[in-house]
Amino acid sequence: MAEILTRDQQELENTWDVQKLYPSDAAWEEDLAKFKEEMPKVATFEGTLGESAAHLADVFGEITGLERRLEKLYLYASMRSDEDTANAHFQDLEMRVNSVYVEYVSLASFVEPEILEVGEEKVRAWLDDDANKELQAYRRPLELILRKAAHTLSKEEEAIVANTAEIRQTAATAYSLLTDADMRFEPVVHNGETIEITHANFVPLQMSPDRDLRKKVYENFYQNYQFHENTIASLFQSNLKSAKFVSTTRKFPTTRAMYLFENEIDEQIYDNLLDTVHEHLPAMHRYVGLRKKLLGVDELHFYDVYASLVKDYDKKYTFAEAKELVLAALAPLGDEYCSVVESAFTDRWMDIYPNRGKRSGAYSTGSYDSYPYMLLNFTSELDDVFTLIHEMGHSLHSYYSHKNQPYVTADYKIFVAEVASTCNEALLTNYLLKTTTDKEERKYIINHYMESFKSTLYRQTMFAEFEKITHAKVAAGESLTAPVVNGIYKDLNVQYFGPDMVVDDQIALEWARIPHFYRPFYVYQYATGLAAATALSHRILTEGEPAVQDYLKFLSSGSSTDPVSLLKIAGVDMSQKEPVSTALELFNSLIDEMEQLTGV
Repeated sequence: MAEILTRDQQELENTWDVQKLYPSDAAWEEDLAKFKEEMPKVATFEGTLGESAAHLADVFGEITGLERRLEKLYLYASMRSDEDTANAHFQDLEMRVNSVYVEYVSLASFVEPEILEVGEEKVRAWLDDDANKELQAYRRPLELILRKAAHTLSKEEEAIVANTAEIRQTAATAYSLLTDADMRFEPVVHNGETIEITHANFVPLQMSPDRDLRKKVYENFYQNYQFHENTIASLFQSNLKSAKFVSTTRKFPTTRAMYLFENEIDEQIYDNLLDTVHEHLPAMHRYVGLRKKLLGVDELHFYDVYASLVKDYDKKYTFAEAKELVLAALAPLGDEYCSVVESAFTDRWMDIYPNRGKRSGAYSTGSYDSYPYMLLNFTSELDDVFTLIHEMGHSLHSYYSHKNQPYVTADYKIFVAEVASTCNEALLTNYLLKTTTDKEERKYIINHYMESFKSTLYRQTMFAEFEKITHAKVAAGESLTAPVVNGIYKDLNVQYFGPDMVVDDQIALEWARIPHFYRPFYVYQYATGLAAATALSHRILTEGEPAVQDYLKFLSSGSSTDPVSLLKIAGVDMSQKEPVSTALELFNSLIDEMEQLTGV
């Protein structure tokens, strides 16, 4: 396996173009200094918001202008820090701008409670008066503020909560530094070769056809987490207590209620997901049994869950090949969409390959005034091609939203974000199945498609259930020591994977390597996103242009209305169980086809 590069060994064309944000650190420093000089102006607006509709519109204009600048400052620092999390200089930039962000939030914390003091009746009268066109541009954010009335505190209390923000981020920051920068995995010696283990290559190594290698890597990887399990459990519990503090302070019944309220999602959607997946657990157990048969093992262990079910078929993809696949798969979305995708490749929206210290995983990021950038850790697997097209979905969603929406409604909710990315994955799967003439390749692609259901709809729902349980325990005053959290997680694996899986002690530690748990009640949206994307991709492929136009309208709508209503524009109703149930029925049919192709 190739040696992991250092950051300065990366080729320029394989890195994202951060100079489009700021040509140098010095330019960033200059802009930060100017922002810090101008930021106190926000405080001068306090006590004036009820003067007139025109004045309120002016205040919103000033505030949104500052927020756009701060967003860009923060983006540059965080991107540079993620390039190499061990780089102290970029850590310093990120910490400093984060402190400025916290100070700004504190200064602006009076806005929402003061608008509520002005009163819903008066604000709505202003909004309904056609003479107030400038204020009407801020209708959506004002509507959302009025919606929060029951959970908004006094000015003084809001300032206190705002001032705790930096402290409340400590657990997540410490966890990130521990796992991304400080933790080191002992290399594995296998067949005379020393193999380095990182977060980026752990899953690719788990996909190896060599079971002995998989077992060594798996045990080595989780042994390191076991060494740190008490520290990580403490950080995890601290993060949950932080969420509880805010939810209690804001008078929400639970932390889940608070996080779903922020995204305008009814808690019934979350519970519908858990209930529907539980109803379809027999399909997951059936898949696990099929995996055991096809791998030909007496016992199926968790170091077997990533191994391909298609023996002697291990196709690798160069990044150039991945690009061509992405463009071909997305062709049904039209020439305009694909021309933007081309720009993503040519204009360096992406940071492509792993390097030492680079943040693990992948994401799409950006500001209203920047490219919608993508961080990748491409290692030539089919999974990496899917990750590329997944993040491209996020970035194209941002592109269309920013292009068609004003700043105040351009930042779409997380619930719909995962739909765009996962729809892209479904289109890629369809393209691969449609174009292959090789039986082994077809089995390989179906294997990957089944994996997406296993890892996204089932596994992310299991994560969602884990969050529901652990947050409830913190709310009840219970301690989440490492043995307690390990036990909860292990029991869920027993339930979800069924009788054909050996649920060993190491998998009980998997929760400790999931950074999304530091962003509470986020992961369920991967599962709902897959369900919605399955429905939308089917509509795009079967109905053509009308479905494409509806889909592009959805992508262009930002947060102009609530997420469930936005998805209805595109043609799917996530308030019902049907999208999740239909997707899981498709999963069952994929198992049928794999059984037919393999003759088991």
